[in-house]
Amino acid sequence: MNFTENPEITSWPATHYVFVEKVGPFMSNAPQAWQEAHRFFASLSEKNTITGAMSLYKMSPQTYRAGFILTAPPVELPASLSYVHFLGGRYVRFVLTGSYANLPNVSGKAWATVAENKIQLRDDWAIENYINDPKSTPEDELVTEILVPTV
Repeated sequence: MNFTENPEITSWPATHYVFVEKVGPFMSNAPQAWQEAHRFFASLSEKNTITGAMSLYKMSPQTYRAGFILTAPPVELPASLSYVHFLGGRYVRFVLTGSYANLPNVSGKAWATVAENKIQLRDDWAIENYINDPKSTPEDELVTEILVPTV
């Protein structure tokens, strides 16, 4: 596992995002949300161009969104998915290279680093951006950006 301990400021662009949302403990809800989202991948991709996968989450109340980035607003969105034109913004970026199993631990480290450095946050969604595809990428080479919203 490789995790960047020194964050950098970056911008996230406005994004067309379709997702499954769960409210409650992340440890149980995140896997459920991804299972549901992946069930719609094939039907969603028939009429939409999917360019990536990401999760959005808020700490209070614990709200987790698992979903896909599209090139445009969705066409014939399956009823179990929701859509938002996510506006993006400024973020403190950390990068994990390695298994998704490490995400809870390194996400905690990212938030602790933000607190230790007294980085001012804004009330918005945090992002986990999954850079490569776990179906075709070895587990130890998976890259995930952890983005914490800042002013």
